[in-house]
Amino acid sequence: MAGPILVDSGFLVALLNRHDSNHAWASALAMRYPPQWVTCDAVLSETFVLLGASGLPAIAELISRGALSSTFRFSDGGTDILKLMQKYADVPMTFADACLVRMTEIVSDPTLLTTDADFRKYRRLGRKAVPCLLPG
Repeated sequence: MAGPILVDSGFLVALLNRHDSNHAWASALAMRYPPQWVTCDAVLSETFVLLGASGLPAIAELISRGALSSTFRFSDGGTDILKLMQKYADVPMTFADACLVRMTEIVSDPTLLTTDADFRKYRRLGRKAVPCLLPG
């Protein structure tokens, strides 16, 4: 059985914004990997900012019906998150990206849906690639 599907703000924005250049990609993945999706508080914060007030109803609906949940907080691995951000300071790695990488380290067989190509640069558990799906 496949592990959890983790989602980044880029995927959520593309899915919920019909005008986003990656909307068709995100919609296809949403059908291939249906909810329940997991993420972190930092990604929710980014998504709310990126979509603005017009995106609130769609995100709220995903959360209220249990399709999207935040299962990770900074206190779940703060030291490791800060180490990742320092390691990838030259990229630079955002706080949300570091939380997602850490999530891939602590759950079994994850898949991350993202539009952020930086996840191809990041490594988890030392030298392992982050298992992610990107457009293109």
